[in-house]
Amino acid sequence: MIDDERFMKLALAEARQAAEQDEVPVGAVVVHEGRIVGRGFNQRELLQDPTAHAEMIAITAAANGLESWRLVDCRLYVTLEPCLMCAGAIVQARIPHLIYGAADPKAGACGSVYRIPDDGLTNHVVSITGGVLADQCGLMLVEFFQAQRRLGKK
Repeated sequence: MIDDERFMKLALAEARQAAEQDEVPVGAVVVHEGRIVGRGFNQRELLQDPTAHAEMIAITAAANGLESWRLVDCRLYVTLEPCLMCAGAIVQARIPHLIYGAADPKAGACGSVYRIPDDGLTNHVVSITGGVLADQCGLMLVEFFQAQRRLGKK
């Protein structure tokens, strides 16, 4: 749990970078043998790419760094429960462990709405730990969207 909190804090640092770019503050890190091999934050607006979620960017960076699409010895830390797309990518990358912060009751695909990574229907099963630093992760999102509404944006 201590390592989970340490790596989630690093994912939160990624989320802060997203907020600084006026992106929804979600951050992710991929850890292999105790070191970060991939990191990412939401960049959908910046890249005008609907797939530019923090998880997708971190997974791609990890695969490039490890020179393998199979991330079988990795752990993914993300500040918000992954969506359907990202949950599918986690399964496809063969990531064995997912750790997320805040639940997503509207679009979460790792327990809140759907349960893709460990439903037993896919070719790979992912263990899921949710709620790590959930208050901090959730607060960052709440504050971001409150500020956006005050500005007449999202």
